[in-house]
Amino acid sequence: MSSASVVLRRFGPMVYLPTILFSLGEGAVIPLIPVVAAGMGADIALAALISSALVVGQLCGNLPAGWAVSRVGERPTMVIAGIVAILAGVAMVFASSPGVLAASVFLLGFCAAAFGLARHAFMTTRVPFDFRARALSLLGGSFRLGVFIGPFVAAGLLQLFGSETAAFWFFLACLVAMVLLVLFGPDPEKTVPAVVAPVRAEDSRRALSGSIPTIERTGVLRTMWRQRSALGRLGLAAASLSAVRSARQVLLPLWGISLGLDASTIALVVGVSGAIDFALFYASGQVMDRFGRLWAAMPAMVLMGAGFLALSFTHDVEAAMLWFGMFAAVLGVGNGLSSGILLTLGADVAPKKDPAAFLGSWRTLTDAGGAAAPLLISGVIAAASLPIAAATVGMIGLAGAAGFLRWIPMFVPRRRVDDAVG
Repeated sequence: MSSASVVLRRFGPMVYLPTILFSLGEGAVIPLIPVVAAGMGADIALAALISSALVVGQLCGNLPAGWAVSRVGERPTMVIAGIVAILAGVAMVFASSPGVLAASVFLLGFCAAAFGLARHAFMTTRVPFDFRARALSLLGGSFRLGVFIGPFVAAGLLQLFGSETAAFWFFLACLVAMVLLVLFGPDPEKTVPAVVAPVRAEDSRRALSGSIPTIERTGVLRTMWRQRSALGRLGLAAASLSAVRSARQVLLPLWGISLGLDASTIALVVGVSGAIDFALFYASGQVMDRFGRLWAAMPAMVLMGAGFLALSFTHDVEAAMLWFGMFAAVLGVGNGLSSGILLTLGADVAPKKDPAAFLGSWRTLTDAGGAAAPLLISGVIAAASLPIAAATVGMIGLAGAAGFLRWIPMFVPRRRVDDAVG
């Protein structure tokens, strides 16, 4: 394969399409979970808790998913995760109590972790280093595409059928299509030949096998111990990025509410920010592959960190609404430039023989950062104010930028320009 486009086209049908199907269905039902919970009698706090079960399930599922992919391989893990997700979707359709709904959402998050880690591990072992960031940015973009379009599909189904159940059935249809595609479609391990990335002498171990190895497993806990330096340094910087991303989803709506904006205006501002984010997802991969990982990570973190810090000073100014819209766009640019960074850094640092166990730990750490951010924001708002919460997130972003500046060159040395391809 002489170009990145050839690699990406060959991976498209069996790597990116299943991801789009899964995320499209998930994106259609996620906004409706609190609505369904409220219809079952849950109050706002309980509905929020039920919605958060998805993130908790994903956080809890990463380490078991790493074990499963390491033992049985990525394709069987995806099929099993898809089947269990179908069962969770059926339970959501017929749930008669908030407890059953919460358990179903938690199980869905668990399956999403297994599905995501299987794709991540596969790409780590199959994509040449020269194209890795672009390929993984496209993987992240495939997920963002589904989550971006899914709510619009749900809105159309609600208008057409007048019931939230229609969106859940759509989710089940997406899951069935995904499982059938993975189970009976062409095996990318066979259709895509093994590749070796152009490397320097010290990186000659980067020959990539055709599948996840099944021998000489070190186990999840032992892998965590052996890789504690990378996880405790670069992993913490990555967790800060995940926290800032998660904070953006929470703080922007809260900021709009605090300014007295109506729901449609807030949705418009957040939607524009999300559209900018989605439009830039591939640019991050281009930058990382051509100039190095740091050149995407640093601008993204500095933009988001400085954006939140600057936003914190605009709450009570005369043009507060104008500043809100402007900084929402800035945060969208920063988040878009960070697309694929966590996937790429995890793949770069993961052991080449058996990446799944390490990636389970890596994804657990980054997901923990994302899960902790809303709790931190809630606590700071309760103890101080919303602007102080925004400033706190901004400081986390700048600290994460400093962490990337310190640790990326240590754990992911920049390749020579003459090693780059395309």
